[in-house]
Amino acid sequence: MGRTVRLTVLLAFLVVFLIPVYVLVVTSFKPLDEADPAAAWELPSSWSLDGWSGAWETLRPGLANSFKIAVTGSLIAAALGSLNGYVLSKWRFPGSDAVFTLFLFGMFIPYQAVMIPLAGLLTRMELAGTIRGLVLAHVVYGIPICTLIFRNYYVTIPNELIEAARVDGAGLLRTYSSIVLPVSGPAFAVTLIWQFTSLWNDFLFAVFLGAPDSWPVTVMLNNTAGSGAVAVQYNQQMAAALLASLPTLVVYLLLGRFFMRGLMAGALKG
Repeated sequence: MGRTVRLTVLLAFLVVFLIPVYVLVVTSFKPLDEADPAAAWELPSSWSLDGWSGAWETLRPGLANSFKIAVTGSLIAAALGSLNGYVLSKWRFPGSDAVFTLFLFGMFIPYQAVMIPLAGLLTRMELAGTIRGLVLAHVVYGIPICTLIFRNYYVTIPNELIEAARVDGAGLLRTYSSIVLPVSGPAFAVTLIWQFTSLWNDFLFAVFLGAPDSWPVTVMLNNTAGSGAVAVQYNQQMAAALLASLPTLVVYLLLGRFFMRGLMAGALKG
């Protein structure tokens, strides 16, 4: 009886969660004259791709910019976080605990607190309104969480392996590339998925530090709200929302199991 109750509750939550998804999908395939809030629950009398084609034309530049920002920023932040975590866990130096504490402090600084000085810095660097400037901002903000993940993961690697590499004459980088990096797959999976999702869904940095040429898909999606001179194009807006969310959905469907394995690996070893 208890198992049946749990399954019933979970099924009810699933239905509630999928109701907005149903409205999004159904409305996106309706022609404009049928895309009305009063008929949001009804299936389209004739399935149309007009909303999807319009959404694609509107969001295509933003999708390209988002891929550039999310992929580049995720890779750079993960690489730097891996190196930081390795040094802070296996090549300790005087004051390493204080440095790690400062890294953690960076995780709790809200975006709004640094927005104005960050905009001034990017302006002086001639990176304001560019994709490179947005990547730099996201990398700087992503380094603390990436360092935390890698540092906690590398602590679980036996110190005997590092000492053996030192005895064999391997330096810091050789030990990292030959001993640590080959076993870093789970940590990289966690950080890359985390960073890609965060960068793809970012709106504040993009709208404040970006420009029309560098706007990602989130800003362009926001600009579609209320579009239409005569009637609101609900079908195009719903299709645009689905189109903007597909990359992160695909990432989690394909790599979600690696994300959980990475989290569990660090937890179990810790």
